[in-house]
Amino acid sequence: MAGGFVSQTPGVRNFNYKLTPKVFVTCFIGAFGGLIFGYDLGISGGVTQMEPFLEEFFPYVYKKMKNAHENEYCRFDSQLLTLFTSSLYLAALVSSLFASTITRVFGRKWSMFLGGFTFFIGSAFNGFAQNIAMLLIGRILLGFGVGFANQSVPVYLSEMAPPNLRGAFNNGFQVAIIFGIVVATIINYFTAQLKGNIGWRISLGLACVPAMMIMIGALILPDTPNSLIERGFTEDAKKMLQSIRGTSEVDEEFQDLIDASEESKQVKHPWKNIMLPRYRPQLIMTCFIPFFQQLTGINVITFYAPVLFQTLGFGSKASLLSAMVTGIIELLCTFVSVFTVDRFGRRVLFLQGGIQMLISQIAIGVMIGVKFGTVGTGNIGKTDANLIVALICIYVAGFAWSWGPLGWLVPSEISPLEIRSAAQAINVAVNMFFTFLVAQLFLTMLCHMKFGLFFFFAVFVFIMTIFIYLMLPETKNVPIEEMNRVWKAHWFWGRFIPDEAVGVSAAEMQQKSV
Repeated sequence: MAGGFVSQTPGVRNFNYKLTPKVFVTCFIGAFGGLIFGYDLGISGGVTQMEPFLEEFFPYVYKKMKNAHENEYCRFDSQLLTLFTSSLYLAALVSSLFASTITRVFGRKWSMFLGGFTFFIGSAFNGFAQNIAMLLIGRILLGFGVGFANQSVPVYLSEMAPPNLRGAFNNGFQVAIIFGIVVATIINYFTAQLKGNIGWRISLGLACVPAMMIMIGALILPDTPNSLIERGFTEDAKKMLQSIRGTSEVDEEFQDLIDASEESKQVKHPWKNIMLPRYRPQLIMTCFIPFFQQLTGINVITFYAPVLFQTLGFGSKASLLSAMVTGIIELLCTFVSVFTVDRFGRRVLFLQGGIQMLISQIAIGVMIGVKFGTVGTGNIGKTDANLIVALICIYVAGFAWSWGPLGWLVPSEISPLEIRSAAQAINVAVNMFFTFLVAQLFLTMLCHMKFGLFFFFAVFVFIMTIFIYLMLPETKNVPIEEMNRVWKAHWFWGRFIPDEAVGVSAAEMQQKSV
């Protein structure tokens, strides 16, 4: 098969466990970690176009927005305003690196709890903010919370879920993110209609609710068998594995976890070891997948959907309503991935979603270019505006069942235990860095690149789709501690994986599907 696609990897055992109530409840609660990230993604874009908020903290932007003759592309261009949004993601980048050690030494659940706690404190700072300094301090604390949660939750879900359902359960993290976005957008819609400063304070302050949910959830959740073994609680780990699998016949999978733990104990410096050639596939994927996920341009829509719709000529209320519609569509379409990722696989969704996003982005760029040109002045009719919203919805749908959930799923499931925490920390750090970069530069890029910005992101969507086709093997239904067999069987990555890493002959592992 071209591109190194392996439909059935040689030597990989298939554990077809049934869904148990315990694993469903634990993964459902664990996925709460995505709520804090999603709530912030949805709330910040709406708050930054509320007039009382802008008048209070960003009067220069407020005056530009009220100028009827202002270049439409540049109405909201302000580095200070974008710093309010993007500072969170820089803080998340830093905290994710520290979260790796806490996740490995103390367990996944305590990293989740710490994420919820710092997010709670940050929400209080923002809700009661009296000046820019309080706003930014609050955003930084929120960022620490997001970094800890995003580092630990995907790993938690991947380790708790049975191999044949891992994709669906891990995608619950993305469902929680999108649910948080939708809830935040709905809240913004109603708080924007309140007089004075009370509206934006309610929007920012209510971030404490998802923070409390993840804190309470982390306290009642059990830790994963992988983490228990890693920290020396072997008997507890076996009981936990039997409990979440719903059977006492778990000896093979348990032995896989023991073997992985023994190998991980030989690794004293995971940050150093992940640079070794044998981990080259995991390192490349945990860097490039989050990099590409942000360069799809999705956060342009998520952060600034209300601002973008206002730029297109919608009123303040209509822009929030349009952003709400796109958020609901993204939530519904994420469930497509939940129900299909373990049936059709990761590659099919990545490739189909990439093609859909590419076509819709080009169409959006063309329409905006025709209506506003390069000078940024002109009017857009109701029919054309609605068509652009429809194209944005098509684009969002493509992302929602591909790069959205899979951008978190694949990096969390491909690394062996000895480097898993470090690899996930790299994944989150790269994700947050480019989230920060896109958030900080978008309004300036829109001002200078104009409609060409959509073509800019379309080029990256094309490149990332080719990258997935050539470089990512299929990982569905593969036990998480046997993932090295998949890399060994790949046409390119196989050269980096030593034979002893898979425990079978080199000749066997060099078989390729035809």
